[in-house]
Amino acid sequence: MIGHRFVNFIPGENSKSKFEQMLDIFTQLLNYTSGDASEALDWMNQLDRTHKFTDENYGVGDFIEDLKQNGYLKENPQDGKFAITAKTEQTIRQKSLEEIFGKLKKAKQGNHSTTKAGPTGDINSDTRSFQFGDLMEQIDFTESIKNAQINRGVDAFSMHEDDLVIREADFKTQTSTVLMIDISHSMILYGEDRITPAKKVAMALCELITKKYPKDTIDIVVFGNDAWQVEIKDLPYLQVGPYHTNTVAGLELAMDILRKRKTANKQIFMITDGKPTCLKIGGKYYKNSFGLDRKVVNRCINLAAQCKKLKIPITTFMIASDPYLQKFVEEFTEMNNGKAYFASLDNLGSFIFNDFESGKRKTVY
Repeated sequence: MIGHRFVNFIPGENSKSKFEQMLDIFTQLLNYTSGDASEALDWMNQLDRTHKFTDENYGVGDFIEDLKQNGYLKENPQDGKFAITAKTEQTIRQKSLEEIFGKLKKAKQGNHSTTKAGPTGDINSDTRSFQFGDLMEQIDFTESIKNAQINRGVDAFSMHEDDLVIREADFKTQTSTVLMIDISHSMILYGEDRITPAKKVAMALCELITKKYPKDTIDIVVFGNDAWQVEIKDLPYLQVGPYHTNTVAGLELAMDILRKRKTANKQIFMITDGKPTCLKIGGKYYKNSFGLDRKVVNRCINLAAQCKKLKIPITTFMIASDPYLQKFVEEFTEMNNGKAYFASLDNLGSFIFNDFESGKRKTVY
């Protein structure tokens, strides 16, 4: 007689197929290879030889075939090189969102409102009497009918204006955010990879905004010797270059972008690991990597003051702890009346999420 076999339950074990488990590894490797699929697959082969996460029933070759069949991978027929698809790019962003913001307390997620009461948004527990100009959608009919019954009884039921109760709602704001990412050479110096966590946080923030707050805008600016705007789909491919740090160019481009936005709330998040070391004057670059060059620093401070006049707060996430940088960061932040964090790489996402939420609660009247 065949009975039941009981085994120990291990949460999470076998909850994913072999393909899904390997897809998690593949997307993580793509972050480190800047979207180079061939290099990521080569690393998977090396990891498999060391850690043996495949078996005779399912190997890396089977995984590659499944990637192609499921639309994650495409192969160039001329040279046989692999490239990831738009589906993979979106998967990387989604997994970054789950990895970084999924760790935060659920109670804090979605708390995206201001303290101002308004006609649209999430219903809260506050009520008040009806006033001329209130919308029908705001009337709490259960409480209003109760008032009418109390005031005039069931037999002579009628509803008057003074019976009506309005249920308050939290007014949600729209926010335009520019995320600046430093891609100067120092982002991979000193034995620490700082660009990969910065990219993952950027992808997570973009995915969060586009999915949960579609009326918001998010723009990505990268800066080295110069600054330029990149699309969300380009984020997995970002690489550090042989650049100095032209913070001025990044701020100027961010301000230009936000000037065109019609939203009341605007903000700049800047992820960097070093001091500004470069300016472009005319067609030439002025560079100085030694100490804090006042010619460069003063331009940054002036832009911080301009942003303050435009009501654009700047939050600086300095992913370095060099004491001599604190003076510049403090001066820059004080001039803008913004915020600054000397954030480690493992808590960068939490800082950015909380500041994004704080910015959403700030309404310009």
